[in-house]
Amino acid sequence: MELLSRISQHFHDSAELKLRAVDALAEPIRQAAERMVHCLMNEGKILACGNGGSAADSQHFAAELLNRFEMERPGLAAVALTTDSSTITSIGNDYDFKQIFSKQVRALGHMGDVLLAISTSGNSPNVIEAISAAHEKGMSVVALTGRDGGKMGEMLGPDDVHICVPSPVTARIQEVHLLCLHCLCDAIDVQLFGVQ
Repeated sequence: MELLSRISQHFHDSAELKLRAVDALAEPIRQAAERMVHCLMNEGKILACGNGGSAADSQHFAAELLNRFEMERPGLAAVALTTDSSTITSIGNDYDFKQIFSKQVRALGHMGDVLLAISTSGNSPNVIEAISAAHEKGMSVVALTGRDGGKMGEMLGPDDVHICVPSPVTARIQEVHLLCLHCLCDAIDVQLFGVQ
């Protein structure tokens, strides 16, 4: 019974955070969706990065855009910078692990593109470097963080959007990140293709 109680508590904690966070997160999610739609309508692309579970979220988001979310529609330009093991290991080996995303942003990013930078702590050095590279390229940044936003929150500019989950618990932050990404996918689809 102890285990059943723990499992039940996880469900309750996750649901409670999502309901508590909606007022804080709805507006930045709306702003992020509008930035991404503007980017896509102007022949831009969305680059996504993160580590661990955030790397998986980057790939999940890119797949939902490239393939489809819930409606039939053309593919949308999105690239997860977490998927090419040869690129990541060569940069990590030849330079530094902190540069695995920033070198890709400098090579693939253009003015008007959007970087989706995901970190539960907001302090991942390689994601921070990617944000700096995006700013150099004239890209806007959508930062998906938790806790107090960390260093990433401090380096965002007026053209960037910060979606910061108000929780100190990594698992809960990641659960809300996934919901935020699904909200972004839905908002992008509705703005580009209407309600179907």
